[in-house]
Parts: sequence; structure tokens; C-alpha cells
Amino acid sequence: MSLKQPESMEELVYFTRRAVDNGKIVAWVFREECPKCKKALMSKPKDKKTGRAKIRALEYVCPECGYTVEKEEYEDTLTCNIEYVCPKCKFSGETQAPYKRKSFQGVKAIIFECESCGEKIPITKKMATPKKKK
Repeated sequence: MSLKQPESMEELVYFTRRAVDNGKIVAWVFREECPKCKKALMSKPKDKKTGRAKIRALEYVCPECGYTVEKEEYEDTLTCNIEYVCPKCKFSGETQAPYKRKSFQGVKAIIFECESCGEKIPITKKMATPKKKK
């Protein structure tokens, strides 16, 4: 299976490149077409002043027809494309997984399995490291 590579960040909802233990992960999620008009890609609403997407918005909007879908409902239909090197067996492969975060060892993560050894590999949200108190 050969995954379609993104050409720009404009066509993506999510992108990450990570080093996990002794392995590597590159994951991305393409934006989907508007289910109503099929003319444009759904995106988060834009700020009128700056023209940038509202990062914390709870919905996705079609820029052509104005159709609105809730964030959770829209993101549950998306597929995460993943290229990886397994940290356990060093197998290099490609796979797809649903773009749904599930609990993995107490942390929300997109979870997929290595095609070779079956090891569950999580893609966790990046957490900020706490600052040391003086």
C-alpha cells in the first residue's frame, strides 16, 4: 500500500513527525470535502481580523456554502495515514488508522499496530513539560 503524501499543510487537519523510543512515526490526516456541496475542503472558521483559522473552534465550516459540522462528528470520519519504523522490531511500514483518540496507558492517543510484530504503537498528544520551581 502506498500512501498519498501531502503537498502542503493547507490540505491537512493534523500532521506530526515523532521519534518514539528507537522508532519513528510520521502521521497526517487529510481534510475532507464538504458533504453538502462537494466543492471545497472543510476547515475551521477563520478569524475576521487576522484571516487565520480559529484553533480552538468547536466546528468545521465549508468556505463555499457555509455548511457547519461539529468538530467531534467531523473528526470521527477522518483517517490517519501513518509511516513508521517499529520501536520493537525495527520493521518499516505504512498503515492507516481511524483518527480517534483512545485511552492508552492513561493517555489519549491514536493507536495502531505494527504489521510485523503486532506491537501496539501510540501517537500521543504532545504534552508540555512542567517547568521546574525555583
